[in-house]
Amino acid sequence: MNDLIDTPEMYLRTILELHEEGIEPLRARIVERLHQSGPTVSQTVARLERDGLLTVQDNRRIELSEIGWERARKVMRKHRLAERMLSDIIGLDYSIVHEEACKLEHVFGDAIEERLTVLLNSPQLSPYGCPIPSLEGELHPEVFREGVVALAEVVTGEVQSFNLVRLSEFVQADEMALTGLKDVGVVPDVAISAVEVHSAVEIRGPEGRVRVDKAIAGGLWVADKEAVAH
Repeated sequence: MNDLIDTPEMYLRTILELHEEGIEPLRARIVERLHQSGPTVSQTVARLERDGLLTVQDNRRIELSEIGWERARKVMRKHRLAERMLSDIIGLDYSIVHEEACKLEHVFGDAIEERLTVLLNSPQLSPYGCPIPSLEGELHPEVFREGVVALAEVVTGEVQSFNLVRLSEFVQADEMALTGLKDVGVVPDVAISAVEVHSAVEIRGPEGRVRVDKAIAGGLWVADKEAVAH
């Protein structure tokens, strides 16, 4: 994603994504997610720090300020509401909903956000199964990982069954991977099976099978069987 419509908001949203997935929020991770150069990310992070939106700790970990958290919450909420609108009302193709929502999240005003909330009947999840932050109140990014585990962490050389719950933002941004998954029916709230094949993961959905690399499998979150058992 090289053409960022609102750079500060995209950075804040990306930092929130990392928190959701339990990944250390470092500049190197932002480089990976936004496909920008290291110097560009460092300069932008320094500018956001000057603006009081975040701080960079001695261990290089990025910490959002109270204002930064609030802006991250708002842009993520608008992003996922936009995805629901594009999917549920407009009927846009699943594989490009995320990309188009990335543009709309920066131009939606509060009035549109509130109206969408009513029209969509206060949705709790995006089309990709991700929690939509509440209109007000505290932000709890850890909710993203409650009751789920990344497929890459539990897949083995034996075929196992899983229930796909959600897709990470970076998977949504990979149109080729997203299309491949959708074409075989691998979407949230669907039963799948998976097996590790060499350095890849073969996933079997209702309409066929697809092979993805371990990185993509790391962004496919399935119901945690151990959590369910307890």
